[in-house]
Amino acid sequence: MASLNKQPCAEKFKTMIGGQALIEGIMMRGPEKDAIVVRGKEGLAVDVKPRKLRPEKSLLNLPLIRGVCNFFDAQVTGVKALTQSADLSPDAAEEEPTKFDLWLEKKLGSERFQSVIIGVAVAMGLGLSILLFFLLPMVVSSFFDQWIHSTLWLNLLEGVVRMAIFVAYMLLISRMKEMKRVFSYHGAEHKTIRCYEAGLELTVENVRMQTRLHPRCGTSFLLVVMILSILVFSVASSVLLALIPGLEAMRGGFLYRLIMIVFKLLLLPLVVSVSYEINRLVGRYDNGFTRILTAPGMWFQNFTTNEPDDSMIEVGITALQAVLPEEEGADRW
Repeated sequence: MASLNKQPCAEKFKTMIGGQALIEGIMMRGPEKDAIVVRGKEGLAVDVKPRKLRPEKSLLNLPLIRGVCNFFDAQVTGVKALTQSADLSPDAAEEEPTKFDLWLEKKLGSERFQSVIIGVAVAMGLGLSILLFFLLPMVVSSFFDQWIHSTLWLNLLEGVVRMAIFVAYMLLISRMKEMKRVFSYHGAEHKTIRCYEAGLELTVENVRMQTRLHPRCGTSFLLVVMILSILVFSVASSVLLALIPGLEAMRGGFLYRLIMIVFKLLLLPLVVSVSYEINRLVGRYDNGFTRILTAPGMWFQNFTTNEPDDSMIEVGITALQAVLPEEEGADRW
């Protein structure tokens, strides 16, 4: 917690460049390129690829649509980057492919085989997250609906259960030896972006003096999703009960619980979309209102980021420099 007293240098601008901590590395995503930098056995391995951007006038770029699209894109890109970093990391073990892997690769081809693996990993990750952080709290709180008749209080209970599970999960994985290093690379990513936004030269010394907390963190985004779901689920559930009068009479029954759970799961894309727009807002502006919005997430980053060493900072600097746009200022919000 040594960085709690550190303050970011005065920002000269805000960048749209963002990143993700990997296994012994960092991925940075710029307006034009993605870069994966991993410290492997033979030094820094750098992989830079152009981003496949949607047409500017695409319907998928409209507010409340772009959030879900970008969320899924980030999941796929993140899993690919993690897989690549695992292969390049110093501790990567050479494993012989199984007969099933060889058969599947032969049938699908190398590229399609990789796409299938990535797709399965993303689906499993999202499925586990929905099960653990949304479905489980919904099921737990639903058993209290015969005693708690207020929709607001019932959703507040559900939110408390959800937050408790989320915080416990993050605290548990933060204690894992492997994750401590990942969280240190997470800190290096934030500090590097902070240094860049302050207009300072990207040196280890300048980056080291920055705070490891950043308002556009993915952890903050997830926390916003958790908190916002309480409000959205409460309002939407009240509207549903008003529109279907007979539903209230079913309270406490299995069918009622099933309807409410399915209804809330269908609202998740809306929650993700609104959370994405909030994340864009706090990434673009810095005022009293945005600081209030980011305060919970900034506090929580004290557990999901660690102070990096100089070698990790070097990875962050290399990754950020690799995605800087050719036209200066093209990455500004």
